[in-house]
Amino acid sequence: MESIAKEQFQPAIQQAHKDAILRPSLSYWQDAWRRLKKNKLAMIALVVLIIIAALAIIVPLVSGYDYKTQDTKSINLRPSAAHYFGTDDFGRDLWTRIWWGARISLTIGIVAAVMDLVIGVLYGGISAYFGGRVDSIMQRFIEVIYSVPYLLLAILLLMVLGPGMKSIIFAYAITGWVSMARLVRGQLLVLKEQEFVLAARALGAKPFRIILKHLIPNALGVIVVQITFVVPAAIFAEAFLSFIGLGIRPPLASLGNLLSDGAKVMQFHPHRLIFPTVVFSLILLSFNLLGDGLRDALDPKMRK
Repeated sequence: MESIAKEQFQPAIQQAHKDAILRPSLSYWQDAWRRLKKNKLAMIALVVLIIIAALAIIVPLVSGYDYKTQDTKSINLRPSAAHYFGTDDFGRDLWTRIWWGARISLTIGIVAAVMDLVIGVLYGGISAYFGGRVDSIMQRFIEVIYSVPYLLLAILLLMVLGPGMKSIIFAYAITGWVSMARLVRGQLLVLKEQEFVLAARALGAKPFRIILKHLIPNALGVIVVQITFVVPAAIFAEAFLSFIGLGIRPPLASLGNLLSDGAKVMQFHPHRLIFPTVVFSLILLSFNLLGDGLRDALDPKMRK
């Protein structure tokens, strides 16, 4: 057998570079953003949501039409250069009304997400941290609220308080935070036994400081993903209530009452149903795709 000379071997790692860091150091959120950018569907959904939000803010201001101004000479016009989405039974510009309705729906969804973030996260954090009898009592209270269907409660409140945006938000505030509270409690029950929490206790940190500064920040990944599913759920609930006539009332526009009006005349004026349906579907689909992408990006088990 032919011998192999020592000079033919080269070290796999050069002596000068053996201590060099070959991969850039990334924080948790930087790594999550890097993996989210690789998810094409999630990034497309994010771009679509940004465009829809921008149109909902800008279009009602620059369209030249008011969402409630009636024009008897322009009733049920088809889409044209003057009215991009046509007009309705009262001659109101659908281009303006649809984006105004998107603004109302997105506002309700965002407010619902903020309430989930504040009420649900704090409630679940307190329940998980203190445990024992406190946790038991708080969970029984959640079970009582969870047993009441949201739509039934919303309908009852709307009948008492009257239809409107504030009534829908108030109805969601009563029951919408329950799922978030349960999710946060489950995550924090695991986290509160970790060493960094025991170290904070040993240093004399107060319970609420531990909850706000140590536990909740370490569960932000799950919380952010849950929020992306809360927003479309709230938007769908508002649309359903407005569709059956218990939500936003005309002349104020929402995607729900626009869909309801369009469904009544879909055989004669299909554009009145098609355009709000497309916008409504894009909002729900984009939030769900973005939520799936965030779930994959923020899952520590998928980090490489």
